[in-house]
Amino acid sequence: MNFKDKTVLVTGADGFIGSHLTERLSHSGAKVTALTLYNSFDQSGWLDDISPDLKADVTIIRGDIRDPHQMNDVCKGQEIVFHLASLIAIPFSYEAPGNYIDTNVQGTLNIMMSARAAGCQRIIHTSTSEVYGTAQFTPITEDHPLQAQSPYSASKIGADMIAQSHFLSFGLPVITLRPFNTYGPRQSERAVISATIRQALDERCQSIRLGDLSPKRDFNFVQDTVSAFIHTASADQSHHGQVFNAGSGRMVSIQDVVYSIKQITGCNKEIVQEPSRIRPQNSEVMTLMADSSKLHDATGWTPKVTLEQGLSETVKWWQDRLPQVRANSDYIT
Repeated sequence: MNFKDKTVLVTGADGFIGSHLTERLSHSGAKVTALTLYNSFDQSGWLDDISPDLKADVTIIRGDIRDPHQMNDVCKGQEIVFHLASLIAIPFSYEAPGNYIDTNVQGTLNIMMSARAAGCQRIIHTSTSEVYGTAQFTPITEDHPLQAQSPYSASKIGADMIAQSHFLSFGLPVITLRPFNTYGPRQSERAVISATIRQALDERCQSIRLGDLSPKRDFNFVQDTVSAFIHTASADQSHHGQVFNAGSGRMVSIQDVVYSIKQITGCNKEIVQEPSRIRPQNSEVMTLMADSSKLHDATGWTPKVTLEQGLSETVKWWQDRLPQVRANSDYIT
């Protein structure tokens, strides 16, 4: 798809993946409206880190997807909607599951209804590999059963069903993209790769404190995930109502990733497993590995960045960013 002069809405544009997607779309010439969560600090999240020239071309609106009236206004005139806004921290979902229902399910309902009313031509709804739970078979296809192993994953399953119902009931031109574990610059320390890199580089951290090292994940560099969004938006209309996985098809253990980061950073700190960082036993997702052949066949998308390359790029970003982070490295949620 040629995005030049297309009117595009990105919800969750202030977040990790959303900011990179907004940046890519703006660079491609799209007329981007970026929905960011309102705050009283005059901040736009990670959008404050993109180049001033690109940011100047983006219309930033502060609000909340939980407000249906505002979403009606925000969606008007938009040709394409990328819906990324979501609560995503799994540990916090154990503490405040109601917030996840309000934001992820009700918020998605608001976006779908507003996009339908506005006559948007394409909606890309963001899911997560967490909806599959621990893999019953690998690689995981889109037909894998859904398992709500955390309140977060339950809320995302609900959101996915909201999107699907609007296609089946009203013919809404929505496609669901299901990225597997994304990492890279701008990701918060609630994620294991960022947490490991920060602690490996930070002289104030005497050890690297983590949770369970045995789960295996399919890690994807953020620019590959952004490309998956772009390709999905370019799929022909025969794919409306469908779900697409986006992953590398390579599965590695958390332990192996941590050792790779230690090697890249030259770190010899001890790894300490902390009980507070370990999920409840039946909630931990132990294995995830994507079969992304459906997305490749439909759009030609394929990941370009190897895990080793992506980790090196992320370490470089953290080396520049480290002087700006807060002193406390206890961040979990």
